[in-house]
Amino acid sequence: MRVLGILNVTPDSFSDGGVNRDPAVAVARAHEIAEAGADALDVGGESTRPGSDEVSVASELERVIPVLDALGDDYPIPISIDTRRAAVLEAAVARGVTILNDTAALRDDPEIGHVAAQSNVRVILMHRQGTPATMQVAPRYDDSVAEVRAFFEERVDAARSAGIAHDRLILDPGLGFGKRPRDNFELMRALPQLQVDGLPMLVGASRKSFLGMFDDRPSADRLPGSLAFVAASRSRGAAWVRVHDVEETVAFLRTLDAIDADVLEGASS
Repeated sequence: MRVLGILNVTPDSFSDGGVNRDPAVAVARAHEIAEAGADALDVGGESTRPGSDEVSVASELERVIPVLDALGDDYPIPISIDTRRAAVLEAAVARGVTILNDTAALRDDPEIGHVAAQSNVRVILMHRQGTPATMQVAPRYDDSVAEVRAFFEERVDAARSAGIAHDRLILDPGLGFGKRPRDNFELMRALPQLQVDGLPMLVGASRKSFLGMFDDRPSADRLPGSLAFVAASRSRGAAWVRVHDVEETVAFLRTLDAIDADVLEGASS
């Protein structure tokens, strides 16, 4: 399983908003994420947490471009840009970004699919019911699993129509994005049923509010629940997890690998 490390350069992200607003701090954190064993870095300049307001393209660019410029060509792992805007994707690709993480699954900007196709980036298509500002007001499903799978089928077709190669797509059920608490758990249990055309799945549950339903921990202290969803993702065949706590997640996954196979030769006792 691969780990996508989160780097929010926003003032208002739900867990780490404002922490990495200084580009120097963000760059240092990016290198910590790589050194901790992440397989890719996800840089985001617009919070899409529940209740968040849309920011301008100019503001989003002002947040992410200095960080991408500072990371440069020597950054050791692939970089993903978490954006819904074609202009931001285009600017990010010019700075070496190779993955698009689109929480709107190419719906919020009619040009982003074409830019993604021309750039040959990998594209994460995430399910989201509603808009970030309203998605948690009253989400509703008759059958969350069937509806999310149908969404994936439709968005995969849309991505192909935009010219994005099938083998460049990754699917994300969008836990916490227009979901009732029970929907997140239902979708996690049914993850294999959500897969479309053999495409890899990504799960992002890290520090989200539904993880606090058992112990009321604040967002930064939700590692136990986050790791439970990492374990469930792994056992249900997900290819990626998107996390804040990279070092802990990598160690957790390596331990699970050691349990499943003899990988201890040469390790310290």
